[in-house]
Amino acid sequence: MSEEQTIPSSADKKSWYQKNYKRLLILPIIMLLFSVIYLIQFNAKNSDLILKDISLTGGTTITVFDENVDIDNLKDSLKSEFPDLIVRSISDIRTGKQQAFSMQTIAEAEQAKSSLEEYLGYELNKENSSIEFSGTSLSEGFYKQLRYAILIAFTLMAIVVFLIFRTPIPSLAVIISAFADIIMTIVVVDLLGLRLSNAGIIALLMLIGYSVDTDILLTTKVLKTRENSLNHRMKSALKTGLTMTLTSIMAVTASLIIIYSLSEVLRQMFTILLIGLSFDIFNTWVTNASILKWYAEAKRID
Repeated sequence: MSEEQTIPSSADKKSWYQKNYKRLLILPIIMLLFSVIYLIQFNAKNSDLILKDISLTGGTTITVFDENVDIDNLKDSLKSEFPDLIVRSISDIRTGKQQAFSMQTIAEAEQAKSSLEEYLGYELNKENSSIEFSGTSLSEGFYKQLRYAILIAFTLMAIVVFLIFRTPIPSLAVIISAFADIIMTIVVVDLLGLRLSNAGIIALLMLIGYSVDTDILLTTKVLKTRENSLNHRMKSALKTGLTMTLTSIMAVTASLIIIYSLSEVLRQMFTILLIGLSFDIFNTWVTNASILKWYAEAKRID
């Protein structure tokens, strides 16, 4: 056997990732394009990028301290009168036993109270229930403020990233990855049919911070560290970053399991964080890593 056949070439020694990292960018591009197109269509149909609950649209919330009401039967009975009706069980945090239930609808308080009293067969008062009504203008104003908060947070994040790295392509890679995390998470939330409350919007705001930390870790390792080879630095960042994100995912998952049937607010927040953290793994270590590697090799940063 000849020497040329027994000794592999330098190209053969390259890892699969080394040979295909540019092609890997096709997948996040397709996913991001799908997400943007889906949200454009969703916005055209629903006049917003998300489905909102009454904390963001305004309406009536009635909480009844009755542990014997069949939640499913109540939904079926009042659904025709209140198409937007949401009924949730309120359980004891230790035993999981139903202690009360809440009913939410955009209808006026008196109309909702009257229909619920007719179903229950008794009058609702301060001793056995609580009734809250929020006006449309107040809720919509609060929703606008939350949207502005997300926009401002994202803008400030982008400015800080540019100030840290002072190079457009690596900075844009971090911003694109964080943007993709948020957009893809919203798409999954819409596909699941979740109606976001103000807590859900806050979870999206928190996700910006979760999304950026691993991207900054990776970019710092690639651009500001000169020890070892480029691939070795990226591998080191991968180990640290995955440890960080997987630890967060495990903590969020455990919390979600514990409070799943106990708190709608926390369940929604943890669900959104879990979805976003999962996308963060993909967008950091496929999207951002591929762009950074391409940039570093083009600039001979090694």
